[in-house]
Amino acid sequence: MRKETSSNALNEKEINSSCGMGYALSLIGGRWKSNILWRLILDGKMRYNELRKAIPGISERMLVAQLRELEADRLVLRIVYPEVPPRVEYELTALGQSMRPMLQSISDWGEAHRKTVEDEGGLGK
Repeated sequence: MRKETSSNALNEKEINSSCGMGYALSLIGGRWKSNILWRLILDGKMRYNELRKAIPGISERMLVAQLRELEADRLVLRIVYPEVPPRVEYELTALGQSMRPMLQSISDWGEAHRKTVEDEGGLGK
C-alpha cells in the first residue's frame, strides 16, 4: 500500500481533482478494469464465474479486487441473492453504462492504431 502523503500520491490526487481525463483514466486504468467493464457492457448482468471465464488470464484474486474497486467507484453493482448456495451477480450501474461511448471510442482507436502499427511493420519505425 502506498503512503497517502507520498509525492506520487499527492500528484495523483492533484491530477484527479483538476483533470477530468486523468480522473476518468484512474477509474478504468490498469490491465483488467476495462475488460471487466466491456464484458458487462456486452453481456449485461453476469455471475462471478461467468465473468472469470469470459476474461482469460485474470486470477480470482485480481477479479475480486478489481470488482471491489469498480463497486467502490459506483461503476458496478454487486447483487447478492439470499439463496443456498448464495448467488452473486454483477451489473453496471447507470454511471457504468454511461461509459459505453467512451470505452467504444477507446476500443475503436486501439484497433485502428494496432492495425496501423502492424501494417508499418511494428513499433519503433
